[in-house]
Amino acid sequence: MSLWTRDEAVGATGGTCTKNWNASGVSIDTRTLQKGDIYVALSAARDGHDFIGDAFEKGAAAALVSKIPAGLEHLPLLLVPDVLEGLVALGIAARARCSAKVVAITGSVGKTGSKEMLRYALNGQAKLHVAEKSYNNHEGVPLTLARMPADTEIAIIEIGMNHPGEIAPLAKMARPHVAMITTVAAVHLEAFDSVRDIAREKASIFDGLEPDGIAVLNADLPDFDILKAAAGRNVVTFGKSADFSLMNIEPTRDVTVVQAQHNGQGFIFKLNTSGAHLAMNALAVLTIVDALGADLARAILGLMDWQPPAGRGASCRVLLGPAGMDGGFELINESYNANPASVKAALAVLAGASGRKVAILGDMLELGATSVDLHKDIAKAKSIENIDVFHCVGPYMAEFHAMLPFEKRGLKARDSTEMLALVARQIKSGDVVMVKGSLGTKMAILVDALKNLGEATLLAQTTGKS
Repeated sequence: MSLWTRDEAVGATGGTCTKNWNASGVSIDTRTLQKGDIYVALSAARDGHDFIGDAFEKGAAAALVSKIPAGLEHLPLLLVPDVLEGLVALGIAARARCSAKVVAITGSVGKTGSKEMLRYALNGQAKLHVAEKSYNNHEGVPLTLARMPADTEIAIIEIGMNHPGEIAPLAKMARPHVAMITTVAAVHLEAFDSVRDIAREKASIFDGLEPDGIAVLNADLPDFDILKAAAGRNVVTFGKSADFSLMNIEPTRDVTVVQAQHNGQGFIFKLNTSGAHLAMNALAVLTIVDALGADLARAILGLMDWQPPAGRGASCRVLLGPAGMDGGFELINESYNANPASVKAALAVLAGASGRKVAILGDMLELGATSVDLHKDIAKAKSIENIDVFHCVGPYMAEFHAMLPFEKRGLKARDSTEMLALVARQIKSGDVVMVKGSLGTKMAILVDALKNLGEATLLAQTTGKS
């Protein structure tokens, strides 16, 4: 099926192209490019124009470029003054030609998990178009929109930020009919003076809300006043006392059963993963489902199939010795990201596990001047009492390490590479091991090393947090 014709793309971008073509997709990376895609030659760490030849070797239908490299003049190249602006123009045009209801999700934590929950909740209820991975920035949002088929019925867009002023332009591009903020927390404080300032930035998602659009808000947040003031008239809330109220949570090792209430009527839903913190994300998703006018009962059934995204709670059993002769341990992969809220939530899940509980924690990054205090504050979490040992990676987690009771202090390392040479000897059969840290701390190499101690078999997902 054709997603873009040459004439449509030329009309959207104002560019020029002498060759005719039809494209079935849009790609910004030749490593994942599919036959029939438009290759968008963005320039970030490397100039995308250097990979135009590779793109066409893999079957690209055309390339969006700002210059034509020598020797490639014969190829179908859509020439624009600026490639990123050209991609944005494609995204805006795709949004304009589509009558879909658009949902935009932002928040300090839980964006990607909530987006994927919503995908499952709405499965079979509409023709969906959903952002891939964590494509939520100045490149990811227009790319998601540019990939949106014209016959999409519901689109789910994730919007993120690292600095002030990033959310509003993306929201105005997406023009959501429903916009939701999962939560506001001490994340990216390096670029903000306070959590209140983060709340104001998150609230700017409502700058793009369509007329009579619906804002979905967490009523329990300390900064709810800021969010509500920015949201406009049509506000629906979720929380412990809200339009969609969380009444009770019963987490076990494998599932979380949630009791909730809406319009005075109680209902129950189940998540096939453990984690009380996930219940609030799921309740937010059901609030969105109701705001869209979709079937709530079908959404509750759909949620049962959801699992946290990769690196945000995937659990595996690692068998030691031939055929597991020497036993094994459980490994929880939380290596994708970390901030104070998500670390505390993940530790709470680990604390409820059976066996010796081992946490391997890397630095939480981008917390600015508050970094030391926020790392020390993790040591005050109630779950610390029920975790046996902590191995810590990085200078900030060293501060946390010093706050721990002596008997819980495990290894310390300057970085994940140094920890790599030490930690394998600390793991025993029967352990439950969780690895968590910000992406920049490269904790994933520890996950890979621990898997390689034996034979790893994927289990149910466990914690999950964006």
